[in-house]
Amino acid sequence: MTGTGDLGRRLIHHRERLGLTREQVAARAEMSAGYVQYLEEHADMTETGSLHRLANALGTTMDELLGGGLDRPPGRGPAMAHPSLEVMGEEECRRLIEPGGIGRVAFSGSHGPTVLPVNFRMYGGAVVFRTAYGGPMDQDLRSGVAGVEIKIAFEVDHIDEARREGWSVLVQGAAHHVPEEEAAEAAGCEVTPWAGGERHLYVRIVPQQISGRRIQGL
Repeated sequence: MTGTGDLGRRLIHHRERLGLTREQVAARAEMSAGYVQYLEEHADMTETGSLHRLANALGTTMDELLGGGLDRPPGRGPAMAHPSLEVMGEEECRRLIEPGGIGRVAFSGSHGPTVLPVNFRMYGGAVVFRTAYGGPMDQDLRSGVAGVEIKIAFEVDHIDEARREGWSVLVQGAAHHVPEEEAAEAAGCEVTPWAGGERHLYVRIVPQQISGRRIQGL
């Protein structure tokens, strides 16, 4: 098999994503908890049958556990036979994005429609992320009029490759550039930029509208 990646790290990631203990994963995969622990801690290779059972137990694929899909967009497989599209309420949307993670900011930039990924946290009911002073999300998201903020879109989604399911949440609101005198308070959310670098400008989006969709089997 190719593209093995860090098997141990991926096993831990998917187990924690589901909130499972090693014993629960072992029971699902019909193997010993000690063997699951060994694979997590040593990132060792295992035979195909065990890896297949682990992938099923963790709701993912063997390819994902082996790190083989890093350079491909998610969701390349066929849709399920009878998918059902569900409209989610605001409370459910907020619950899904509350843990934070990576989302996408969409706005009309100086070079046309722009979508950029950002690491975000929910803080005080608002979406908070960091960007660079002088960068596109600094310059393009300023209206130039005091007290007037530009309305933008922020999207977060999750795709379950193994189950052919997923959800998407859309947040719409004004982009508020947090001034330096308020930066210390904004830093309380402890968000860090995924791309690293000198990104000390905090941007806050207070939701004016939140909508979401979930696709799943009937």
